[in-house]
Amino acid sequence: MEQAQHPDSNPLPPNTNKTRLLAMAGVAATVVLVAFDSTIVANMLPRAAQALGGMSLYAWAGTGYLLSMAASILVFGRIGDLYGRRELMLLSVAIVAFGSLMCGFADSMPQLIAWRTFQGIGGGMMIATAFAAPADLFPDVRERVQWMALVSVTFAIASGIGPVLGGAITQELGWRAAFFVTPTAGAFALFMLFRFFPRIACPTPRDARHIDWPGAALLVVAIASPLAALELGLSSGAHRKPVLAALLTLAGLVAALLFLWHTKRAASPIFPPRVLGTRDARLLNLSAILVGAIMFILIFYSPLMLQDTLGLRPGKAGLLMTPLVVGIPVGSLVNGRLFPLQKQPQRLLTFGFSALLAGCLMILTIGNDSGALWILLSFSMAGFGLGFILPNLTLFMQMLSEPRDIGVSSGLVQTTRAIGSALGTAAIGIVIARSSVASGIQAGLIACGAMSIICMLLSSRIQMRNTPR
Repeated sequence: MEQAQHPDSNPLPPNTNKTRLLAMAGVAATVVLVAFDSTIVANMLPRAAQALGGMSLYAWAGTGYLLSMAASILVFGRIGDLYGRRELMLLSVAIVAFGSLMCGFADSMPQLIAWRTFQGIGGGMMIATAFAAPADLFPDVRERVQWMALVSVTFAIASGIGPVLGGAITQELGWRAAFFVTPTAGAFALFMLFRFFPRIACPTPRDARHIDWPGAALLVVAIASPLAALELGLSSGAHRKPVLAALLTLAGLVAALLFLWHTKRAASPIFPPRVLGTRDARLLNLSAILVGAIMFILIFYSPLMLQDTLGLRPGKAGLLMTPLVVGIPVGSLVNGRLFPLQKQPQRLLTFGFSALLAGCLMILTIGNDSGALWILLSFSMAGFGLGFILPNLTLFMQMLSEPRDIGVSSGLVQTTRAIGSALGTAAIGIVIARSSVASGIQAGLIACGAMSIICMLLSSRIQMRNTPR
């Protein structure tokens, strides 16, 4: 689809392919930072919690990060649309790197949680800008999709290296040293962005730039409160706070209603309703919620299935699951090559959901008599399907949006995916707690298959305009 030129938009400043390549290298470096910040910390966090005597607060070190990240993506996506993404990307790298450094010096678990939550703000800022930056550099979607595949490949490689690197550093130098990897990678990302990412004028006129702070506050409460309530309501022992969880849920609902009321009256709302003004945009974000649930159910509960149900050691289970991560960049690369040839690019999204459905059904059949080849093939199929889905959800939202809304529309997809991830993992956690690990995982995989079918139907109703060849 050829995006119509918006009257407020401006062309990209003249620059060579080499300059844009180096600029994208800076964007990819920030994606590496996101991957390292998640995978390295996840691998050494149990050791840190034990050392700080805070195992009872272990979950909140991850929850605090996810809450602040999910709540901030849309806000920073909008700010990037109004004032430009370059400075926000630089600031996000600085926040994540500094927060990681302070985590390494934490003397207690509450301190560690506080700095991880601070890092989440930088992570939300980073996601809001990094996924929208390719649209600034490559206005032609046919060219952009191939560069977005590079971002997916970079993220997958960094995600694979992160746990190994974090584990080795934690084992040899201690858990505090593992927190210093992110600042080191951040220094390189800062240099690449500062040196090569161009200053691109915003399509929004200067006199129309206004940050809707009341709307931003309501949006943060509407997103963060229900997610925090989910964690408090599902916690065990003394950390389970059902009354507080109910109050937070109510606060989130009230904030959401006030946000909708405020948005209709604000001159320049933090989330312009026009972003979801089309049926196709609504279908894409509904699909993103379900994709987030499917992906994180597979990522979080498949290792448990392999270890608890099949009795495999963690090392072998991790090796057998590797194709799930590796398949994503492979699918993204194939999608990038096929996209310019498609007159109806939504067919690639439908194909991705078909492959994901096949992968979920194949994983569902894994049992004690399953060979390693079948397990590898099953996770490969699911990862390959996700490789077609993840970049196209973001790309299609950008294609449907006006140039002045690229950041907030890209951020919306990431936010809805994050919400789906939290809901999906929580739902299966409840089933496991009330039945058994095997029953819960089986229910989760069946749900993944059902959601894949729903997404196939939703994607078949999306009508994108022809992309000129």
